[in-house]
Amino acid sequence: MTKPVVGVIANAHRIENRFDVQAVGQRNLRAVAEVAGALPLVFPGLPDVTEIDALLDAVDGILLTGARANVHPTHFGVEPHPRHEPYDLDRDAVALPLVRACVARGVPVLGICRGFQEMNVAFGGSLHPEIRELPGRMNHRMPRLETGEIHPDPEIIFADRHDVRLVAGGVFAGLFGRETIRVNSLHGQGILEPARRVVVEGVAEDGTIEAIRIDGAPGFALGVQWHAEYDPHCNFVNQALFEAFGAALRDAR
Repeated sequence: MTKPVVGVIANAHRIENRFDVQAVGQRNLRAVAEVAGALPLVFPGLPDVTEIDALLDAVDGILLTGARANVHPTHFGVEPHPRHEPYDLDRDAVALPLVRACVARGVPVLGICRGFQEMNVAFGGSLHPEIRELPGRMNHRMPRLETGEIHPDPEIIFADRHDVRLVAGGVFAGLFGRETIRVNSLHGQGILEPARRVVVEGVAEDGTIEAIRIDGAPGFALGVQWHAEYDPHCNFVNQALFEAFGAALRDAR
């Protein structure tokens, strides 16, 4: 049997401050290939290159990855500010209509970090550029040294940092077989107001939304704020998520 194919969105990146490229972290590709059991196919987050209908005709599912760039605030009625840069308007122009098309066509879609945020914005929800600035919230950004530099050890950066409470009887509680999980945290932006079709199924200790599904979606349409692609080979939560995504791909195929 031929493996299902997963389109993995790429991000704008510049090499040596000269060459513009579209890039995807290898952990995303390995999670799709080795845990979901699918063939990852990278596609550009460029609206003048990526035709959504043609893309969805060629793949069995979509992975919306995390990224350094924030979703541009004009997509939810807020003025941009330089301190919340960088933005990736090209990726916005592909990802937001792509989410809606996946849900409409029943194509399995999994959103991670920025992808999770894109799913909310695509259906009319809003984001906050710095969740840690809201009263009572923790710092969800990646750990740094006292000098301000990002910590050099990936195991510390991606270590589980807080609990997430899952809705009893929900999709995520069913996937993981429990109502509390522990996850990593590497984001500044986060969901402020959920979209009408966004069902919140997981919330961090400080009230930050961490797991969502799209109401009425005919296929798999889940998003998580944490970086599930980091360790799905050994982390039972992330393994269960990618395995469920893989099962949905095979069902859809």
